[in-house]
Amino acid sequence: MTIMLIRSVVIYLFVLFVIRLMGKRQVGEMQPFEFVITLIIADLACIPMAELAVPLVHGVVPIFALLIVHFLICFFSRKSMKWRYLISGRPAILISPQGINYNELKKLNMTLDDLIESLRGCDVFNIEDVAYAIIETNGKMCVIKKAMVEPATREDLGVKLEPSALPVNIIMDGKLMKENVDLTGIDEKFIEKCLKKANIKKIKEVLLFTLDNNGNVFLQSKKGQGYVNFTMPFKGGENW
Repeated sequence: MTIMLIRSVVIYLFVLFVIRLMGKRQVGEMQPFEFVITLIIADLACIPMAELAVPLVHGVVPIFALLIVHFLICFFSRKSMKWRYLISGRPAILISPQGINYNELKKLNMTLDDLIESLRGCDVFNIEDVAYAIIETNGKMCVIKKAMVEPATREDLGVKLEPSALPVNIIMDGKLMKENVDLTGIDEKFIEKCLKKANIKKIKEVLLFTLDNNGNVFLQSKKGQGYVNFTMPFKGGENW
C-alpha cells in the first residue's frame, strides 16, 4: 500500500511537471494535437499507479517521449505555416454576409443545432444579428455582430475617458509584494499615506491593496467587508 502511494505521488508530480512545461493553455483552448497528447499522458500515468508489477520507468519514459513530441510539433508549427495548417487546421467562416456556409458545417461535422448553441454561448440569440461567425482551430467560436445591433461605445458618444490602466497588487493578505512595489516606483511614505487615508494602521491588517497606472487605489482591510477607492498622484505609472 505504501509503495502504491509513493508511486502515485511520484507520477503525479512528474505529470504536473510535464503539463507545466507544455504551457498554460486551458483545456478549452487546446489545439487538437495538444488535447490528444494530454489524453494519452493521463492514460499512461494510470498504468504504473495501479499496477505494481509495471516498473515506474515504463510510465515515465513514454510520458517524457510525448513531451518531446509536443515540443517538436510546436517548433515546426512556429517555423512552417503548412505544417501548422496540417496539424491544427484553419479557422472556418460559418456565417458571412451571404448567410450560413452549409459546406463548412458539413466539413466540421456540425449541425444547425450545434451552430445555434455556439451562438448562444456568444450571447447571440438571433442569426440575423451576425455579420461573421468563425470557428477557430481550437473549436472556439468568435462572432462579429452587425454594426446596427452593436451597443454604442463611449467613443461613439464622445465621452472622454482615462487611459486604460492595469492594477498591480501592492499588498495581499497582509504581505507586501516587494517586486510590485519596485515596479510601480512607490515608497514606504506613499504606502503609509494610502493606509492612513483608509484608516488602516499596519500592513498586516490589509486584505488587498492595488494601484493602477492612473493612481487609482483600491484598499480593503481584513476587518469588515468595506473597501475604499481613491486616487493618489504618483510618478512611475508609465513603467507597466
